[in-house]
Amino acid sequence: MQGIVGTRSFTVAIDGPAAAGKGTIARALAATFGFRHLDTGLLYRAVGAKGGDPVAAARGLVAGDLARQDLRTAEAGQAASRVAVIPEVRAALVDWQRAFARAPGGAVLDGRDIGTVICPEAEVKLYVTASAPVRAHRRWLELGGEAAPLSEDAVLAEVVARDARDMGRADAPLRPAEGALVLDTSELGVDEAVARAEAAVRAALDAL
Repeated sequence: MQGIVGTRSFTVAIDGPAAAGKGTIARALAATFGFRHLDTGLLYRAVGAKGGDPVAAARGLVAGDLARQDLRTAEAGQAASRVAVIPEVRAALVDWQRAFARAPGGAVLDGRDIGTVICPEAEVKLYVTASAPVRAHRRWLELGGEAAPLSEDAVLAEVVARDARDMGRADAPLRPAEGALVLDTSELGVDEAVARAEAAVRAALDAL
């Protein structure tokens, strides 16, 4: 299947709110089809984690900044959501993401504005979502469950607040892209969600 793309570009754009499962699906697709993968949320997490002027941090971002060990923490996620509402930050990271997405050989990008802003021409667009309580429970478990520094109710409050910021911002609000396949993982198992996503990619590849 990897040979079908060859030296041309082929982009899979995956959007959705936090803890919906888009990263899991993105990694699975990249592994199955031999595509490169970029979790674009890491860009914003890295900008937020660097501190200082977020616009300057975004403009000076380098690949090494994405290797920080603290980018998966709840604090980094909240910082990412805060800097992501700044239009100048988003603009500084657009070209970086587009270059990755359209380089030869195929790429999978997951984030919140990939199919709507970064790559509206993507060959495959997915929108992965789930209810806020389900996503909060997943995040709470990731943080350690009963040993987590936050209660499950506190995590839910953060998820709801982040959704409000991401979906309500004036610049590139989180929403399904036109023509996107919506995968609601509230009651959909990982294997089934991945299978549906893989089927969409195979259909697009067959159409090349």
